[in-house]
Parts: sequence; structure tokens; C-alpha cells
Amino acid sequence: MDEASVLMCYHRGMSQTENQSQSSIESLPSPQSAAEMLTAAIGQIRFARNYTLELLDATPKEHWWTIPDGLPTNIAWQVGHLTVSQYGLLMFRIRGRQSEDLELIPGRFRKAYGRGSTPKPTAEGQPSADELLERLGRVYESGLKVLESVSPDVLLEPIDMPYAAYPVKLGAILFCPLHEHIHAGQIGLIRRALGLDPVR
Repeated sequence: MDEASVLMCYHRGMSQTENQSQSSIESLPSPQSAAEMLTAAIGQIRFARNYTLELLDATPKEHWWTIPDGLPTNIAWQVGHLTVSQYGLLMFRIRGRQSEDLELIPGRFRKAYGRGSTPKPTAEGQPSADELLERLGRVYESGLKVLESVSPDVLLEPIDMPYAAYPVKLGAILFCPLHEHIHAGQIGLIRRALGLDPVR
């Protein structure tokens, strides 16, 4: 199955989740359960990031802009996209946009790596691999700080897609490690197409 088919199946599944929103609202967790689920989600977010970094550490940076034959993406775009998405799921959706976010995720960065953007096959005019990694790390640390201070009542405030399980802020947090694993899988596929040995 090619990436376009995988993404189509993924978005079809998300649409089905939208149709289930009403039943999800009726079965929202209690604030205490939401707090427990948040703790578990933080562990999953950390696990997903450690795996992503393991893949990236084993990928020579000169290959980050190579788009292998038959694939529509590269490592650099994956890293930028994970950065933009994690900001959206763990920061913007939980506590809204703040003034310091403009420096953290400038508009041009969102445009280059957000949903619907197109990977570029050259490093020209793009952040370096080190800059991408640095921003990825900053968003990760900032997002975890937001989660450490969020109250259970805030976790149950409603949001729109994307989310997992519940149409509330907790659902966006639960979706974050799932989303990262999707893209870690794509990074793994790119690495294999580049002729690199698997990490695991």
C-alpha cells in the first residue's frame, strides 16, 4: 500500500471518528480518569519521541532532503511536520496561541511543514538539520511543560478534530503519540529506501 493509500485510510478513519463524536461526548471520562490518562499519555509521548530520535540519530544529515524514488517525502519534512503538529496538539489546542509562539513556530515554518505542505528536495532556503532538531526539541519541552500544569477540568473542554477517543482537549493529547508513531514509521520507510539498515 503506498503512502497516499495509507493517508486515505487514516483520514477515512478520522472521519468515522467524527461521526462517533456524540457517543464520545456521552462517555467522557471523569476529571480523575482524565488526569490518569494524561499521565499515561505523557509516557507515550516520551516513548514516541525517543524512538523518533533513535531513527534520526541513525540517519546521516546529508540524506535529510533526499526524496527516495517512489516516495513523496523526506526526513527534513517529517521533522518539521512533527514540530508543527506537536505544537498544535500540545500547546495551541490546550492553552491557545501566546505571544512567544510566533518565535517558536513562525508562520513561514507552519506553511512549510503544516498539513498539505509539499516536501522540498533541497536544503536551499530551508532550516538546517540542526535547526530542525533544535526546534523539534524546544516544542517538545514546551509542550510537556504545558501538560504538567494543565488541570483536569481543562482536559475535558471540547475541541475540533484531530483528536483520538474523545472530542476534548485530552483527545488531542492522546492523539499526539499516535501521530508521532505514524511519522516515525514514515521515517523508517524513508531510511530503508535510502539503503540504511533498520534501527530495530
